[in-house]
Amino acid sequence: MRVAQFDAFGSPLYIAERDMPVARPHGVVIKVEATGLCRSDWHGWQGHDSDITELPHVPGHEFAGVIFEVGSDVKDWKVGDRVTVPFVCGCGECIDCLNGNAQVCLYQWQPGFNGPGSFAEYVRIPQADFNVVALPDSMSFETAAALGCRFATSYRAVIQVGKVQSGETVAVFGCGGVGLAAIMIAKSRGAIVIGIDTSNGARDRARLAGADYVLDSDHDDVVKDIKKLVPAGADLTVDALGSVQTSRLAVESLRRLGRHVQVGLLPPAQIGDHATIPMHVVIGRELSIMGSHGMAAASYPEMFADITSGQLRPDTLVERMISLDEVPAALEQLGKNPLPGITIIKPSMLLA
Repeated sequence: MRVAQFDAFGSPLYIAERDMPVARPHGVVIKVEATGLCRSDWHGWQGHDSDITELPHVPGHEFAGVIFEVGSDVKDWKVGDRVTVPFVCGCGECIDCLNGNAQVCLYQWQPGFNGPGSFAEYVRIPQADFNVVALPDSMSFETAAALGCRFATSYRAVIQVGKVQSGETVAVFGCGGVGLAAIMIAKSRGAIVIGIDTSNGARDRARLAGADYVLDSDHDDVVKDIKKLVPAGADLTVDALGSVQTSRLAVESLRRLGRHVQVGLLPPAQIGDHATIPMHVVIGRELSIMGSHGMAAASYPEMFADITSGQLRPDTLVERMISLDEVPAALEQLGKNPLPGITIIKPSMLLA
């Protein structure tokens, strides 16, 4: 099968041939029909994720497709089923998995990090009866792939972790795929939403996703700009980019007793780095600081219901389709000048 892989962290990706994966007893092999290009893939490529231990490595962690092979002990799935998979696969047996929190499973396995991912024609998934999710008949593979990391993570971050309420003000820092999803989801729950980004194009898309206001995060006084709109500060902030600056600004934008959810992944801190979160502000305002690390398969039905009802439209966030041959250049682009919206890779698509 064809894959996009790299031999060393930071070295160019290239297209290669690999042996087909084989389903293990409790697992399945999925034919990848669509997979997302995500900044987390870029972080992994740069060596920021210690879970990547074997090289060459195939990235890719948000995808949808058709079951191609079923392990001997799998009960709930058959060849031909249309499915997707959360980017965190749980063991299905630990206390967190049993309580519906597989996204923090101590023994978790992530495609594209712990093992070969979905920048490939086929991918192997463990514990299929616990981790695989059936797609609604009306949902395309492209829409499902756009959910995997960014939309599902934002859904849980805004609704289940941030607990957004109608009438609250939500400030979203970073209007890429994660941020646009967070804006759409918060707006669907009746929030007043502020989208903050350095890019004019990203701010334009934030408006289309439902943002009531947009601000330039390069502006020196962006916190003051937010407080001109909501003098007490935002009820909920979401850092959807992941940087020392955006996480600090997000926290400083909160009202007293406000809530911050960190979604954007930051590179590991180095000795001598300043604290990402201004803890004196956290203490003085009694703020709640929370992280959100994806969403378990058990939580997908609620999100699917909102999508199939038309309350949420993740398909509108998909900006472009590319072939597997275009992945190396597209992943490199993420570290330079990321394109707005969501890019979907179609492994079966030929280079234009």
